[in-house]
Amino acid sequence: MSPFKTVALSSLTILLTACGQSSSSTDTVESLAANPERLKELRQQCKTDRAKLGDDLCNRVAEATNKRFFGDGRVPYTPPKEPPKF
Repeated sequence: MSPFKTVALSSLTILLTACGQSSSSTDTVESLAANPERLKELRQQCKTDRAKLGDDLCNRVAEATNKRFFGDGRVPYTPPKEPPKF
């Protein structure tokens, strides 16, 4: 292999390693819903600097917030046995 190809291959390897996935791309809705501290941190950052974080991440943050608030949706609605008296 020529020295030029070796240098080019090494440079490409270093470049790809440096451009690895950031932590924001690993934040899924499920992982954010399971980690309330990270969710709170990202919610605040989305409020103050949404352009920097991006719409995709902030949308996942909003969906995780809804998931934590509403739950998984498996609990059926059970109305009271007696209607309320006004």
